Amino acid sequence: MKEPFYFSISKRLPQSGSGLGKGGKRHGRSGIIHTPHGDIHTPAFIPVATQAAIKGVLPEKMEELGAQVLLSNAFHLHERPGEEVIDEMGGLSKFMNWPHPTYTDSGGFQVLSLGAGFKKVLAMDTSGLSKEDIVAENSERRAFVDEDGVDFKSPLNGSKERFSAEISIGIQHKIGADVIFTFDELTTLVDPRSYQEESLERTFRWAKRCVAEHERLTEERKGKPYQALFGVLQGANYEDLRRKAAKQISSLNVDGFGIGGALEKKILGQICAWIADELPEDKPRHVLGIAAVDDVFAG
Repeated sequence: MKEPFYFSISKRLPQSGSGLGKGGKRHGRSGIIHTPHGDIHTPAFIPVATQAAIKGVLPEKMEELGAQVLLSNAFHLHERPGEEVIDEMGGLSKFMNWPHPTYTDSGGFQVLSLGAGFKKVLAMDTSGLSKEDIVAENSERRAFVDEDGVDFKSPLNGSKERFSAEISIGIQHKIGADVIFTFDELTTLVDPRSYQEESLERTFRWAKRCVAEHERLTEERKGKPYQALFGVLQGANYEDLRRKAAKQISSLNVDGFGIGGALEKKILGQICAWIADELPEDKPRHVLGIAAVDDVFAG
């Protein structure tokens, strides 16, 4: 009997042509992600239903358009209506009237983005940045990261809140998506190499805590449908850090991988090739934050 979540590869790219990784290897493949709420045929573009809805589009229309899975945001759903409400209604799929697979991201981007803004991707510290780099130079910084997690002010009502690895996983378990992500620290392309290294190690420590909490809650809530945990890889545009992150996260008991961080489209394929060299082939990979269908093929 198959597990409630698993990945099967349908076809691999031939080992010749463009898109080569280390040693001339091509990593592209198609496959099927099997979840408790149905299958996802990959490669797949996942529409974003931030607050459990696609703005202006009914779930039935998304089905007609061919969407296989929707991704919601754990942070925004925690803020409103709250994970307890969604849990009481039977989980995210029932809450949003979407009888198909769902994902939730960890909320890490949203929480950490309450720090200093850098264009679309945000930095925790504005020191050393030019005015052109900063989106809202005079805005109040609302988030502060430490080893345990992040303190922040809610953008909804200004209340003080705390996010950590355990809190994020707890929220995502109550929301009940088929795939959830580890809580990571977002860095940007303007953060110095030294901070990228520091953040990478912190993200790995947080990932280990996420796995432990996920395993605990999976046992505690074993009457609920199984939720797969994807580990998030950071490392900015540094090949050695990306490879290190891939090795670190793949050493953990995760069901798949999320490629996170500041991803410039022109090198997205190269970053994915570095990472794919180090990852096991029997687990799915998700590129976080891409915004266009052709990004799927770039990665």
